[in-house]
Amino acid sequence: MFQPRIPFSALILGLAGLLPFAWGVVTMWSEGAQALTMATVGPRFVGPYVGLFYGSVILAFMSGVLWGFATRAEGPVETTGYALSVLPALWAFFMVGGGPVSAAIALMAGFVGLLGLDWLFWRQGLAPAWWMKLRLILTAGVVACLVPVAF
Repeated sequence: MFQPRIPFSALILGLAGLLPFAWGVVTMWSEGAQALTMATVGPRFVGPYVGLFYGSVILAFMSGVLWGFATRAEGPVETTGYALSVLPALWAFFMVGGGPVSAAIALMAGFVGLLGLDWLFWRQGLAPAWWMKLRLILTAGVVACLVPVAF
């Protein structure tokens, strides 16, 4: 099946969205980056904290994206789409917590589950044709950045 190119702006903005996750890993491994960040913006933006907080925000954001896709459906597909669209936000709210290791594992599971929801919406023709290409790239990046926190 032909998949059109990801629009450049969507790709760049999506990749930019990985920066907080990556910065969390950088500050876990670099004392200099951690000290600079602590001195300029504070402890919430270093180590696992930035990635875990940001990951929760992004899962909630993605619920909104899926809700938008559901508006393109009709009948039972629409109803199911709305119901499924709230799952990533609920997952973040109920499952992310209890310390960095369990939170990172919960977020990784949440993002992999989100990828499944992305596929369902895409398969229904509710998401752009290039959507899964972008979501695979971004999900791989997010999970790769959460692995050092979890393990």
